Amino acid sequence: MSSGEIVQVPDDSHFSSFREQCERQEGWLVQYNKGGTTVWNRQPEENRTVQKLKMRINCKDVSAATLYDVLHDTHYRKKWDTNMIETYDIGRLTVNADVGYYSWKCPSPLKNRDFVTLRSWLPLGNDYMIINYSVKHPKYPPKKDIVRAVSLQTGYFIKSNGANSCTLYYLTQVDPRGSLPKWVVNRVSQFVAPKAMKRIYKACLKYPEWKQRHNPNFKPWVYPEQNTLPSLSLSELSLQHASSLENIDESSLSEEKVHISDEEDSYTKDS
Repeated sequence: MSSGEIVQVPDDSHFSSFREQCERQEGWLVQYNKGGTTVWNRQPEENRTVQKLKMRINCKDVSAATLYDVLHDTHYRKKWDTNMIETYDIGRLTVNADVGYYSWKCPSPLKNRDFVTLRSWLPLGNDYMIINYSVKHPKYPPKKDIVRAVSLQTGYFIKSNGANSCTLYYLTQVDPRGSLPKWVVNRVSQFVAPKAMKRIYKACLKYPEWKQRHNPNFKPWVYPEQNTLPSLSLSELSLQHASSLENIDESSLSEEKVHISDEEDSYTKDS
């Protein structure tokens, strides 16, 4: 999503390419397929060491527009994204692009990770896309206690199947900046990724009722005039190269030492 070393806002060709990757089956290996959720992986391309992961879930009783709102609403994300440590928007680039921060918990004793990404979104009739890639912002350098990971390409494609049904694709190619054990990668494909997709689906079912009680008309991702973020210039940003970041070797960690919670997701009720 970049031209040479220049940071740019994705254009129609980037979105078109992303959608094609989501929908194409050639070259992808199924890792999980159960209950309407499918997970694929793809081996690294030439000169790349990081594999791609793709997921798809069929969402009944959820409109594409609702799913799109859930993925944008950072206030609501704090309720359903149990892996998240912190997320916030940094600044606005255009009416459909911004820069944000996201950090998430890795199972102990793996170190936690974070991103600073340029995110862009595109409504296409009843379908929607949100894509991002990692950038550097001088005011948000890597933290001492969290490993700065790199999103080479990550995003969502929401395909409408009618008034109250849709399919969600999630595609990601991320460098975690660490030599992770092979079992971690396998665990993500077989357990963590499907559970994350199902968590999003459950969050969508609860969102309309929640939103009615929490500023229901506020949707700056739909109504740009509501966006109060400070303006950013592309010149303030630079590409985040993995080679410039610390590389943590966690490859020797055994599966027995790592705790991955299998507790059911829960939602706390607001007063």
